[in-house]
Amino acid sequence: MNVLEVKNLTKRFNGLTAVDRASFSVEDGEVFGLIGRNGAGKTTTIRMMLNIYFPDEGEVLFKGEKTKQNFKDFVGYLPEERGLYKKMKVIDMLLFLAELKGKKGNQVLKSAMKYLERFDLADRKNSKVEDLSKGNQQKVQFIGTILHDPDFLIFDEPFAGLDPINTNLLKEIILEMKQKGKVVIFSTHLMEFAEKMCDSIAMIDKGKIILNGKLSDIKSKYASKNVSLSYNGNISFLQNNNLIESIEDFGHSTGIRLKNYNTDQQLLKLLIDNNIVIKKFNVDEISLHEIFVSLAGKESGDVQ
Repeated sequence: MNVLEVKNLTKRFNGLTAVDRASFSVEDGEVFGLIGRNGAGKTTTIRMMLNIYFPDEGEVLFKGEKTKQNFKDFVGYLPEERGLYKKMKVIDMLLFLAELKGKKGNQVLKSAMKYLERFDLADRKNSKVEDLSKGNQQKVQFIGTILHDPDFLIFDEPFAGLDPINTNLLKEIILEMKQKGKVVIFSTHLMEFAEKMCDSIAMIDKGKIILNGKLSDIKSKYASKNVSLSYNGNISFLQNNNLIESIEDFGHSTGIRLKNYNTDQQLLKLLIDNNIVIKKFNVDEISLHEIFVSLAGKESGDVQ
């Protein structure tokens, strides 16, 4: 069941189109990744979803109804630009953020302390926010985002600036949210994180959605372009073959890159028809990064 539907969202600034008819849907209880290079339109799309920006065209439906101005009040939202009151104590900041969402009392305090301990910040609960490092401030803001226990969470580049230990902790908590049946949407330019965590993705480039759907379906569709081959015989006949993009000899095996997806069975038949003794024929899984580069081109230095 689709809990959120984004339909043809478009946003222009001073005549320039930042997001161009973006459409995708998010199912109940899944982790959804909005992925793409920096400046692709991820943050603008999220802000339109939350009615922070009003779209020039299109609409957002939540559980079948068009979202209202107060939609963001029901969402745990971690913005790309972190915003905390620098002079407040950490614990007071967290309780204040929870109260803004209608939660207060001893249970909220207990939850805040639990998360502070988990993020190794319990001893800094009475420190002023301004006295924390940027990484620790980011952890405080993340705790503030989830402290009121929302069923719908949106994180904009949540892993930016975190060290590997805290990155893993963040991933762990996000997956725990999924296990509790919550909907999690996060944006990232880090394809590896999306690949490991997401059930579904929408890939955006230059303001346009260039790919979206279930990650398993996407990987299946694009999987069969790389083949690892071990064999006896002479495969020189593959040179300049219309199926083949490139051939690399790795000594113990040969890597074959196909020009088109899902042509691996044609390659296998060609090898058999030419009396090649096949010891190994593995179709290698393609990464999201490779898919992005193949669709968006090689101008992707800030995509990892």
